[in-house]
Amino acid sequence: MSQHIDPELVDNPKSDRVRRVAALAGRSARHKQGLFLAEGPQPVREALTIWLRQWEQEQGPQPFPELDALFFDPAALERHPDVLALLDRMRGVLFNPETQLPSNARVFLREATPEALRAMGDAETSQGMLAVCRIPAVSTRREALDAQLEQIAQGAGQVAAMLRLQDPGNAGTIIRTADAAGAGAVVLSAGTVDPWSPKVVRSAAGSHFHVPIFTGVEPADLTEAARAKGFQVLAADGRGETQLAELANPAAPTLWLFGHEAHGLTHAERELADHRVAIPLFGAAESLNVATAATVCMYSTAMAQHALSAEATSDAGESAPTA
Repeated sequence: MSQHIDPELVDNPKSDRVRRVAALAGRSARHKQGLFLAEGPQPVREALTIWLRQWEQEQGPQPFPELDALFFDPAALERHPDVLALLDRMRGVLFNPETQLPSNARVFLREATPEALRAMGDAETSQGMLAVCRIPAVSTRREALDAQLEQIAQGAGQVAAMLRLQDPGNAGTIIRTADAAGAGAVVLSAGTVDPWSPKVVRSAAGSHFHVPIFTGVEPADLTEAARAKGFQVLAADGRGETQLAELANPAAPTLWLFGHEAHGLTHAERELADHRVAIPLFGAAESLNVATAATVCMYSTAMAQHALSAEATSDAGESAPTA
């Protein structure tokens, strides 16, 4: 008896479809197609969650990447039952004849062999699932950035800006840290590594689907817009005149500027800030890696802001009239 073969199975590593997906490892193909790769269970999990939030729960458009296609090895999905459950929910919406979905919600779903997934992906070791996602259109819109800054300022939050960073691992780590610290946006200047590259996406571990990312912004324009919304602008600078613990208003809405790995911020970039802030070094190390410095700075701001918020909540509770 001959074995049944799924005619829709993606099994040819040299097919045109596989080649088009694999080409997204390159910047030119990403920008031409408006798509990027998100490999592995964590980003796939987040991409499915965003899709369900918009189309199953009908929460409306999100400022995050949207699923365009999903390729997976069923054996890999069995090892991640939570991802499989999300995919089953998506199928329930996609294939419901009573559901009227627009074309941009119609995700291309295909099973794929491990060989085809390895050919499509950029990681050294395939994890058995790969999402192709749309780069959010808002990422290059100045009006969208202005609206996001307004929202963040009202919530006394913070923004992380990368100015000319080149290392994908550092960029991804800063995006992940900004997400963990509750930042409202990440902004990348012209000349910074592409945040949609596979290495940055892997390093961020799903945070591209949690925090809005804006690209190609000039530092002077960013700092002017942020200051107009009530932000303080702080430059992380190892030679800064202000120590991190000495900030007069650490809980204020804050825009952090982080510079090039080897050269730091330029003189012009440092001059854009209200304060140039140094992290004290208590050991013999000459300096901190930029991603590590960004973690210390953003968490310092986040903890000050959360402490102030908790204090305000406590004061409001104590002053509330009793029955």
